[in-house]
Amino acid sequence: MKINLLRAILIILLILQMWIIFGFSGQNGKESGSISRKITEAVTKNISSIQNLEKEEKEKVLRKIEHIIRKLAHFSLYTIIGILLMSLMSTYKIKQKNRIAISAIIGLLYAISDEIHQAFIPGRGPQIGDVGIDFAGVIIGILIMFMIRHFYLGKK
Repeated sequence: MKINLLRAILIILLILQMWIIFGFSGQNGKESGSISRKITEAVTKNISSIQNLEKEEKEKVLRKIEHIIRKLAHFSLYTIIGILLMSLMSTYKIKQKNRIAISAIIGLLYAISDEIHQAFIPGRGPQIGDVGIDFAGVIIGILIMFMIRHFYLGKK
């Protein structure tokens, strides 16, 4: 009974995380850019070397930082997907390599579907590079759970 409850919780968390990603991907280019810009400005507001730049140079630096923040957001959201997928797969009695493979395949398929979704959103578009960043996040999430599981089981 405990294992079924754990699986249900993990599935709910996974669906919620996918829903969050779907929501971000459903924002048009202007909405998405606005959020990224606000985060960039908040992160850089106390960095005097950026704030003291000439207007054009400052804007150039902020655009570069905004790009990095957007990619880190992709990576982070998909790292959570990898953690949740691997956690869910770890509740089944299957070989470790199969847990990893299933988690990776599901994560990759979701990343691809997310980019396809963006093709239908004004001001957005699919980017193969984002699939790579998303998948890297999934793999890191899987590795985090693999290591936690390895150390946890190693101490038993």
